[in-house]
Amino acid sequence: MISLQLEGRTVVVTGAGQGQGAAEARLLAAAGARVIATDLSEDMPDGVVASAADSPLYRRLDVTDASGWKDLAGWIGSQGWTVDGLVNNAGITQRSRLLDASVADLQKVYEVNVAGSLLGIQALAPLMGEGSSIVNVGSVAALTAHYPVAYTTSKWALRGLSQVAAMELGPRGIRVNTVHPGFIETPMTATVKPEFRQATLAETPLGRTGTAEEVAGVVLFLLSPLSSFVTGADIPVDGGQSGHGGAKAVSDALR
Repeated sequence: MISLQLEGRTVVVTGAGQGQGAAEARLLAAAGARVIATDLSEDMPDGVVASAADSPLYRRLDVTDASGWKDLAGWIGSQGWTVDGLVNNAGITQRSRLLDASVADLQKVYEVNVAGSLLGIQALAPLMGEGSSIVNVGSVAALTAHYPVAYTTSKWALRGLSQVAAMELGPRGIRVNTVHPGFIETPMTATVKPEFRQATLAETPLGRTGTAEEVAGVVLFLLSPLSSFVTGADIPVDGGQSGHGGAKAVSDALR
């Protein structure tokens, strides 16, 4: 029977120290996966712990460090495990506007959001077999002309990486998809200005922010056999924000 359960599968989640990554690690562990949660801290952050019965494993990893990825892959192989899933969740933001952003701003965000995902795919794909799944965590910024140019540019680039990876790895039975969260209540969004929050809610048909658990549920689906014929997909998890192309303001004005 096809189900959302992931017993016997090994899944790596990056940026799992808090927010969406922690929620993904907890949910995947609860679904039965052997979860290897990674982040920058030396010890497992408290937010990653699911329960005594199904708490993830933890490894320190800087996603921009190719040698760190190599060490992680070597450690997984030394345990006699294959990799059945990779969630490239680690990401940073930078909110400079177009005429103020520097090349250094773009490079800093790119190194984590794009290069980090590429390094993860390169390091772990050799440990993956048919039926494996890679989920890259994009953003509503990858589907719109979102104003923070460095962040938006990186997430559009991640879409391109995902599409190439889906094409290249498909013949090996490895699926690659991208989820695009909208305004999700996380530590990253906790610092936004009230005006940003209000304007975003006005553009979101569901009229509310999302939760990290709601993103995690879509990630679980994409890692499960239920999505076995889904690859190369861009899946918004944004309450409809990216779907109307700006028409909501027009519709609201005519009510």
